[in-house]
Amino acid sequence: MSVIDDLTGEFAKLPGIGRKTATRLTYHLLAQPRSALGALARALDAAAERVRTCSTCGNLTEADPCAICADPRRDAAVLCVVEDASDIGAIERAGEFRGQYHVLGGLLSPLDGVGPDDLRVTELERRLGNGSEIQEVILATNPSMEGEVTATWLRGVLQPAGVRVTRIALGLPVGGDLEYADGVTIAQALAARREMAE
Repeated sequence: MSVIDDLTGEFAKLPGIGRKTATRLTYHLLAQPRSALGALARALDAAAERVRTCSTCGNLTEADPCAICADPRRDAAVLCVVEDASDIGAIERAGEFRGQYHVLGGLLSPLDGVGPDDLRVTELERRLGNGSEIQEVILATNPSMEGEVTATWLRGVLQPAGVRVTRIALGLPVGGDLEYADGVTIAQALAARREMAE
C-alpha cells in the first residue's frame, strides 16, 4: 500500500468521512506547501500530547479540572448529562445553560456491544453521592433509539439518588415546516408542549 492509500485510509476512519471525501482530503493536503502539512502535523501532535479527559466531568481539556468545572459562577445544583464532549460545545454555543456537565462517553447499544459498564455511569453516581449540591440532572442524549434507551435507563438509575431527573424537550426545529416533519417528531413536539407566555 502506498503512503497516499495509508493517509486516505486514516481519513476514512473519521466519522462522517467516506472513502471519496477521504481521497479528496488526501489530494488537497498533498497539494499544499510542506509548511502547511507540518503545521497540521504539529497541531495533531500537540492535541495528542496535551488534551486529556477532565477527571470531574469527562470533557476534553488541557487543564484538569476543565474550565467549566473550575468556574465558580456555574450552577452546581444543575447537571447536564451528554453523550460526548462535543455535545458540551453545542449546548454552550446556545448561551443559555449555566450549570455543569457530565459526559457519558457513548450510549447504550447492545448490538454494538456497548453496555452500562462502558459508560461513565459510576462516575455520575459518585458525583450524586453524599454532600452533593446537585438537585437536578438533565438528560441531554440525542433523540435516537439509543439516546432514548439510555435516557430511560439512566432515569431508573438516578431516581434513588433523590434528584429531579428531566429530559431535554424534543420536537420541531425553529423554522421547520409541519408538512415535512415525520410522525415521531410531531408526536414528541406535542408531548413537550407548554403554556404560552403572555
